[in-house]
Formats: sequence, C-alpha cells, structure tokens
Amino acid sequence: MIWVVLPAAGQGSRVGGSLPKQYLPVLGQPLIWHTLHAVLAHPDVAGVMVVLAADDTHWPGLVCMHDKPVLTCIGGAQRAASVRAGLLALPAAVGDADPVLVHDAARPCITGNDITRLLAAAAGHPVGALLGAPLRDTLKHANAAREDIGTAERDGLWRVFTPQLFARGLLIHALDSALQAGIEVSDEAMAIERLGLRPLLVEGREDNIKVTTQADFALAEFVLRHQRGVAA
Repeated sequence: MIWVVLPAAGQGSRVGGSLPKQYLPVLGQPLIWHTLHAVLAHPDVAGVMVVLAADDTHWPGLVCMHDKPVLTCIGGAQRAASVRAGLLALPAAVGDADPVLVHDAARPCITGNDITRLLAAAAGHPVGALLGAPLRDTLKHANAAREDIGTAERDGLWRVFTPQLFARGLLIHALDSALQAGIEVSDEAMAIERLGLRPLLVEGREDNIKVTTQADFALAEFVLRHQRGVAA
C-alpha cells in the first residue's frame, strides 16, 4: 500500500476569482473532491496527505473517502516546500525507503489504470518514475515580436503529468537540496534530476489534464463524464 501527497496550497491565480481553483465546482463537487476520489479508489493507495495553505478556509473537512484516511497539513510558499511538508507529515509507518506518490490537486482525470502502470514501472527502476506523454505537436521558436523563426526539434521531448513516484527519503533530500540552493523546481522529478539521477518516464493517458485556466473546467467535466459513462 502506498500513500499520496496532494499539494493543494496554491491559489490558482490564472483561473481568477477569490476562490482557489481546487474548490471551484466540477460536476457539482469541488475539483479537489474528484481528484481525491480518483486516487483513493485505487486498491494500492492507503491514504492521502492533502497539503493546504495556512489561511485556507475552504477545505471541506474531509477525513475519509473510500474508507481510507484523508489527512491534512500546512504547506509553504512554493510547491517544493509544500510537498516536503506533506512528506514529513505522513504517518510514522511510512519509512524513508517507502515509495510515495505526489499528485496535483488540479488533475482530477487520473485513471486507476495509469496509477497501476506507474506503480508497476517504478517497481523495476532504481530511481522512480513519472507519468507523461511524448510531444506530438509541432513546436516553433518565436522572436520578441512573436514571429515564427524556426521549427524546434521535438524528438525526446515529453509533456509531464502526475502522479510522480519516488522513495520518501530520496525525495525529501532532493527537495531540501533545491530549496537550499534557492532553485524553484516545477515538479518533483526536477528535484531528483538535480541529484544527477534519471527517473523513468511512463507514458500515460493524455486526458490526465491539469486544470489551469477557466476553459479547462469544461474540458475536465467532459473527460470525467466520458470516463464515468455519464450522459452530457
């Protein structure tokens, strides 16, 4: 069984409004509810540690879902600090050698099959693993005037998703290293890369979208309806 750290201390400023995006409604429930439902439904997940902002007054007070614990702790100003706080707050039974999943609160469309594939791939790798997908779109270089000045090489480039899986102790060490160096890492794999390690990329579903802008809410609803076989 594996624990999940769910950083949810951000404000989602690109969505706009006073309510953090993780609490905005999707199919009649807060966005974060769908994310918790998806990860806790997996049979190999033992529980979730939700990392909240210190001034969060919107958390609905969930303590259990799918008969599994939903715990909370307070995060920091950066993602790395929040994830680190979540890792340190995990139950004492979770050791430094135990693998932990880190998943974005704003990715409600993660499927159980993708979690299973990630766990299986990571079990055979010495560093850890993360979900993603190879880039398939054509990429362009632009100048300051936003004029197309050339086509970029996309071979070997991936879009990166979550969950990402690493041993608890290794990830704490990697995040500490980045924080002490004053480097803001955009995901957990970036912190691991700084140690000279190479996590495994595992191809996942491209509908594992991150809700970032207002338009993404309609897309998330569409994907969730399709996944659940619900008529529009």
